[in-house]
Amino acid sequence: MMVSRSSDSVLNELLVSLFNRVMAAEGKAVLTEELKDITYNDMHIIEAIGMEEPKSMSAIARRLSVTVGTLTVNMNSLEKKGYISRTRSTQDKRVVLATLTEKGQRAFDHHRDFHMTMVDAAVAGLSDEERRVLLSCLKKLDRFFAAVQI
Repeated sequence: MMVSRSSDSVLNELLVSLFNRVMAAEGKAVLTEELKDITYNDMHIIEAIGMEEPKSMSAIARRLSVTVGTLTVNMNSLEKKGYISRTRSTQDKRVVLATLTEKGQRAFDHHRDFHMTMVDAAVAGLSDEERRVLLSCLKKLDRFFAAVQI
């Protein structure tokens, strides 16, 4: 089946629009009275640290596709604001481990809830088959963007 160039143009416009709308909505969702002192990037660092066991700086940097040096600057700010704490590993003193504080856990929960609401809205009213097709298309897009990362 041949797709017309105009369909490609509409698809491009939709992808750009969706990206911009998600970024704007997420930015607004982050701006609550309690979380007014963190940025969009801070929230993604908090998300990368997560609620499980402490994460090493190198593991967090890998997940975010940044250098440990770049991450350290942001982590200093998040620690100063009370969202994270860092400690040295007892097994290897060279390794610095990060965990969320109680305040960081509240920020994590807030961000997670935004994403859950977004997903629920995106799939509302879709049949199981439509959900499978959407998931398949999004996985292909994700693989494409992962391959072109700079």
